[in-house]
Amino acid sequence: MCTALPNPARYVPFGHLGDQPNIIVDGRAQSATVLTLSHWPWNATPAELRRDTSTEIAFAYLECPDLHQQVEIISNGHFDEDGLLSMFALVAPDIALNHRQLLIDTARAGDFGTCTSADAAQLSFVLAAYADAGLSPLPASIFEATACEKVSELYRNMLSLLPCLLDDLPGQHRYWRDEYRHFEQSQEYLQSGQVRIDEINAHDIAIIRIPADFPNRTVRRYLQCWNRAVHPFAVHNETDCNRLVWLQGRSIEAQYRYESWVELATKRTSLRVDLTGLATRLNTVESSGGNWEFEGVIEVAPRLHLRGASETTIDVETFIAELVQYLDSEPVAWDPYRKPEDR
Repeated sequence: MCTALPNPARYVPFGHLGDQPNIIVDGRAQSATVLTLSHWPWNATPAELRRDTSTEIAFAYLECPDLHQQVEIISNGHFDEDGLLSMFALVAPDIALNHRQLLIDTARAGDFGTCTSADAAQLSFVLAAYADAGLSPLPASIFEATACEKVSELYRNMLSLLPCLLDDLPGQHRYWRDEYRHFEQSQEYLQSGQVRIDEINAHDIAIIRIPADFPNRTVRRYLQCWNRAVHPFAVHNETDCNRLVWLQGRSIEAQYRYESWVELATKRTSLRVDLTGLATRLNTVESSGGNWEFEGVIEVAPRLHLRGASETTIDVETFIAELVQYLDSEPVAWDPYRKPEDR
């Protein structure tokens, strides 16, 4: 427990900072930023505070009185679980420290999809649900606003609500029960062998083999709703591979995990190759009527997937061979530790 805490900070929307001295959590510094507490690419976080998530960095800052800044304004340009929890650590440090491990575990669940704590999984599902216009109990006007206004209103509301959520997680069961059950069932599938993960360690690839008849369920990740027959938390808990291939019947999808987008302190993942050219190559042999697309190397967890058709005519062995060959032959396109101009 800290013996000396900084004064509680005050949230100010990113676009309203102007020339006010500020602390940025889980994002990039502005011109008047005096301290960055972030695992984002190419960040300026002090070396002694670096951790895997921004929430862990924020707690490390609380526990280092020598680094405390007399700055009351804190901000962030996007909303997600790690952003919210790292900000909360500075806005309400006393409360946050009482829930330190839960907040850290929840941030890791939200960003990395790894979670062995039931409470952290449930809290991450609650926070994601509150940010989903289709499920959130927050005012509908928040989700009808501009992108910047939505971010600021989510922070204002969630920073205020978070102490109550922490005190009564069971009371929020309507927001976590369905996805938590999906997570539990997915763990059972993996334990029973109904779902299998095969790793190609030399290329940092994990192939998730899912029975064709498993139904898709809604999974909330990175403020989006995905359809997954197996919950990513269950998969990520079982493999450290950064490059995933989701295989279900004739449906194939490749994906980079979020860990390769940020600066991790405890390990280095394989770096990203831009898969746009592989999508082009696959389209020359695809005959389903669909079109292979890559979402972009700068996205947090981008997918290479078939749009316009539910099944591919490319067999999985060919797909894997093409992916491996492409990863071996193409240059790194995203390195969170080195800016492009520094390479």
